[in-house]
Amino acid sequence: MPKNPLAGSERQTLPGARAVGKANPDERFEVSMILRRRAPEAFRKSVAAAVAGDKTRRVRHEDFGAQFGADPNDIVTLRTFAARYGLIVVQEAQERRTVILSGTAAQFSQAFGIELDLFEHPAGTYRGRTGPIYLPDELNGVVEAVLGLDNRPQAKPHLRVRAPRGAASPATTPAETSYSPTEVAAFYGFPAGAGQGQCIGIIELGGGYRPADLQTYFGKLVPTAPTVTAVSVDHGANSPTGNSNGPDGEVMLDIEVAGAIAPAASIVVYFAPNTDAGFLDAITTAVHDTTNKPSIISISWGGSESAWTSQAMTAFDEAFQSAATLGITVCVASGDDGSTEGVNDGKNHVDFPASSPYALGCGGTNLQVVNGKISAEVVWNDGAGGGATGGGVSSFFALPAWQKGLVETTGTKSAALPKRGVPDVSGDADPDTGYDVLVDGNSVVIGGTSAVAPLWAGLLARINAIAGTPAGYINPQLYATPTALNDIVQGNNGGFSASKGWDACTGLGSPKGQAIATLLSR
Repeated sequence: MPKNPLAGSERQTLPGARAVGKANPDERFEVSMILRRRAPEAFRKSVAAAVAGDKTRRVRHEDFGAQFGADPNDIVTLRTFAARYGLIVVQEAQERRTVILSGTAAQFSQAFGIELDLFEHPAGTYRGRTGPIYLPDELNGVVEAVLGLDNRPQAKPHLRVRAPRGAASPATTPAETSYSPTEVAAFYGFPAGAGQGQCIGIIELGGGYRPADLQTYFGKLVPTAPTVTAVSVDHGANSPTGNSNGPDGEVMLDIEVAGAIAPAASIVVYFAPNTDAGFLDAITTAVHDTTNKPSIISISWGGSESAWTSQAMTAFDEAFQSAATLGITVCVASGDDGSTEGVNDGKNHVDFPASSPYALGCGGTNLQVVNGKISAEVVWNDGAGGGATGGGVSSFFALPAWQKGLVETTGTKSAALPKRGVPDVSGDADPDTGYDVLVDGNSVVIGGTSAVAPLWAGLLARINAIAGTPAGYINPQLYATPTALNDIVQGNNGGFSASKGWDACTGLGSPKGQAIATLLSR
């Protein structure tokens, strides 16, 4: 019986869930094992070079596995462990430090010293566990995370479909409008271009797209539609549900916003199950995709840090560090439930993975335009039930060097930022000033910070094409030159208020496209 608890693997029951019995011992599923990195000190130096903006020290995809992947000897040790418990090795990926094992609930329970139960939750039934995972001596210190034993839904899409407003709406209700992605790009002064030669990777945890809808949508906006390809991760697939209010809306919003702004780029959509294992595997597959080599990854799914295990958050953060060393920018939506991120405990929470210091956290605004020019821009906050931009202070990640000296503002009070602050940047996200998109044959208006991640991805694709090299990890450069963004100084997201300079609602602000292009092309 394994006896070494895996640090950070502790799970708790989902709030509102109750155990209803034992998991079927014969149920077969897959688990992702994340192994330690070889040459960790050399890797830290490579990450430091990325933070410093040294593009000459980027790692090639072809070299990453041998330099910073899993040690082949550790993979052999894991194979021996798997054979002992009758587990099947499904996949080995040295560069991703991932070995995927297949087995039954009974086999995994014995291998990791756990009990798997079935839980009922308002969102459905899931297989889960409580407490830590245990490792045998030979894997202690070798395995950093074990993901997939629990298949609860790990993340939610950060979109808001605008509902029709009734005739009885108050006279004080702001007027609704909507924009195409190309109009928003023009309002923000994006540099001319179409993202030639770039690839944007998009992570999706459900739903799908219909090629006919994309052809119709792009045919009205751009001369040539981008190429869109689906990649299956952990048996995920492009599977439209027919419900524009569901995950299809997320998938189509992501593709249509990024693709309209960068139509000459290729769009690769990585579909995976909505579990901690599926989410991470989709990200690491995109980061280490030697065929498509995305230079930007857009993520519009997430959840409160309180819903994650620390082993998972660390594994995601390390995946984003790997992206930085390869010259890949990762844009992540900061959430749509204000400063609580939908947690009903009376406290503020931030969304993960936006809270990773190696992600570009993307918050939301309400964007008002007159005669093609921005007339006003404030924090997106539609009040109770209407959605608001996520943002706040991480409870897990330390204060990064490039955020030192910043303050968090709550009402009229300000205090030194103690840990990683979210978001970094922002853009139009209010459904009342949302994006015209086509989903399952229906023309709808969608907002949410889900629109902001692909908005920035499209901007970066244009910039990368102009510069002839990927911008890579850009957070320190943006914080060093905040004048490249439109500072948002009005509004709040519940617990935090906008203020001069960075704030925990809209970060540094919305993009001045050409100014950012100039900054990142240096």
